[in-house]
Amino acid sequence: MFSFGKKEEPELAEVLDQRRPSNVEAMNQQHRKSVSNRGLTGASALTVKQSIFPITLVTILFFLWGFAYGLLDVLNAKFQNSLGITAAKAGGLQGAYFGAYLIGPPTYSGWIVRKFGYRWTFITGLCIYGVGALMFWPSAVKRSFAGFCGSLFIVGSGLSTLETSANPFIATCGPPRLSEFRLEISQSFQAIGSVMAPLLASRVFFTETDPTDLASVQWTYLGIAAFVFLLAVVFFFAPIPEVTDADMALQAEQCSGLTGYVDKPLRKQYKLFFGVVAQFCYVGAQVGVAAQFIKYAVESANISDAAGSDRYAIGQGLFAIGRFAAAGLMMIMKPRWVLLVFMTGVMIFICASMGAKGEGGVAMLTLVLFFESCVFPTIFTLSIRGLGRHTKRGSSWIVAAVSGGALFPSLTGLVADHKGYHIAMCVPLIGFAVAFAFPIYLNTICAQELDGFRETKIGYHDDEGLAIGDIKHEERKASLVHEEKGVSPTEKEISY
Repeated sequence: MFSFGKKEEPELAEVLDQRRPSNVEAMNQQHRKSVSNRGLTGASALTVKQSIFPITLVTILFFLWGFAYGLLDVLNAKFQNSLGITAAKAGGLQGAYFGAYLIGPPTYSGWIVRKFGYRWTFITGLCIYGVGALMFWPSAVKRSFAGFCGSLFIVGSGLSTLETSANPFIATCGPPRLSEFRLEISQSFQAIGSVMAPLLASRVFFTETDPTDLASVQWTYLGIAAFVFLLAVVFFFAPIPEVTDADMALQAEQCSGLTGYVDKPLRKQYKLFFGVVAQFCYVGAQVGVAAQFIKYAVESANISDAAGSDRYAIGQGLFAIGRFAAAGLMMIMKPRWVLLVFMTGVMIFICASMGAKGEGGVAMLTLVLFFESCVFPTIFTLSIRGLGRHTKRGSSWIVAAVSGGALFPSLTGLVADHKGYHIAMCVPLIGFAVAFAFPIYLNTICAQELDGFRETKIGYHDDEGLAIGDIKHEERKASLVHEEKGVSPTEKEISY
């Protein structure tokens, strides 16, 4: 696993010996065929203005899989009722969806993004997603639980491929000091999709008098498939800059004075490994809570499934608000502090939800969703900080950690079948506890490195309007120095 795709990663000496394109060249090059991950594109110093359009386009993808994820949670409760299955077996839906994350990112998805670049990874992921959405048609007609699981696996494969490219693209496309803020804002729209899905599910998809009717699902996913294939065409023609591992290696080297960055082999990237474990346990716990939220609300407050779905929609609304709030906090607080505060809130309220009954218990679990909001994107961006030439491979491992969602829901459902949904929350609690150790580690061991990236001005304009970190800026600096000495700068002196 350590060596898979390694040949696509550049060596630092190889990066520093290359000709450096400007950020203008990065925006002008379309790269519709493919781009070498070992070559510089000039995208290491993109400005905010240059990154706005591609980030906006990619943010649409976050909304798409937010919608799919939110719909999945309501479908889980629907299947339990209409097919008469246990909570543990219904967790198989999460197992199929999130199990795809364990396979794709470390293998074919990660290889595609390193071999062909972000554009073709976006297109590939969208096409796989579209095929999976089409497969829901025969599954709904046949009322096949196995068919739904297979369809969700294909959808999960497509979305995991999209995440393998979209998360690192958002994190690296633009000034590095805004990395956490960009991903937080983009993923806020994923949360909006998650809010819309339960509302549409309860108000539009499942309003029939027959509670066992699942036929409307096929029309929903047919529409999604058509939109997804259209979006793949849009991404083929869209002007998307490619950010390579060579660009990230150069950027990390430029920040080394502030961060203490030293190029290391992947096997020594301990922060990444801890981040993968934390993400696996966190996502598993998050999905475990989401999958059982409606049934928990029914048990706790003695309400109907429809009312439970409404409560879940409120929780997802708070989840979306929490992401926007966290993004705002990151403009005035260090992201590592924000992560610690939000994880502390998660721990407090998941414990409270186990003991509280009635609407109070539902309120406690709803607050868990609010504090979960910023955790995934912040763990992601802080884990890949300083990876340099290993950024894409490390990112694919963080995305693969989403497969934790395949394990925890079934375990939570199994406990719920025997002990009830309040006691079952001990399973997500264990996952959250492991994830909680990560921000503690970041704030004690990695503080200087993370703060250095936050202080860098790469991608911002200097007094002359040149982007700091760009080759034009470096050339200008070298020219001014040598004008004072009365000599001309050499190419080596302005190489980085």
